Amino acid sequence: MDNLPDKGEGICIIRSHGASLEVLKEIKDRGFEIVDLTCPDVKKVQNKAIELADEGYFVIILGRPEHPEVTAISSNARAHAGSVDDVFVAKNIEALKEIEEKIKKHPKIGVVVQTTQRIEYLNEVLDYLAPICKDLRVMNTICASTSLRQNEAKTLAEESDLMVVVGSKKSANTTHLAEILRNITRTIHIETDGELDSYKDIIEKAKNIGVTAGASTPDYIINKVIEKLSKGENK
Repeated sequence: MDNLPDKGEGICIIRSHGASLEVLKEIKDRGFEIVDLTCPDVKKVQNKAIELADEGYFVIILGRPEHPEVTAISSNARAHAGSVDDVFVAKNIEALKEIEEKIKKHPKIGVVVQTTQRIEYLNEVLDYLAPICKDLRVMNTICASTSLRQNEAKTLAEESDLMVVVGSKKSANTTHLAEILRNITRTIHIETDGELDSYKDIIEKAKNIGVTAGASTPDYIINKVIEKLSKGENK
């Protein structure tokens, strides 16, 4: 739920993205017991960010500022940093360029990454930061399963003239997957099989269609997409 009762009892479950320290405190203050189901990979990013902050690094988090995972990471890092200004979330290279002078002046720069980010983005950031940093420490905290999924999808895309990415358009790992594949072949991103009707002309022209999905996409949704494509309902 988005809003907690002022007072209550029972269990409050923290989802896989984690939660900020402020949210955790609010839950406890209102009398709820916390069951923390934060993904271990996300916990790893939080801990790495804390480690960097404790050692006096200016912490750069590569990710979407509004994403709940990133909100939790930045909250933990700021709690251990010398100043809240010693933690910065960069959604792209342009955001980093806006604080280039600050980066150049700081003696130590540390980088962690939202688990579902693209490895290409991390590499781009490293190429940019390396020449302007005095001391650069990088933690590649991209989830291993995310990297594997991206690599497998890229291989499939190289053999296809159309890729269908299935999953929520609010999901970071799914949208990043679609972004990667668009650089390889024609790609459409859908949430359900019903959306295939909107791409009828594109599908009819495709000879080899590959299907992939985000990590959180239910199997039954993926199977319905594959079934509809196999039956040629759009052809």
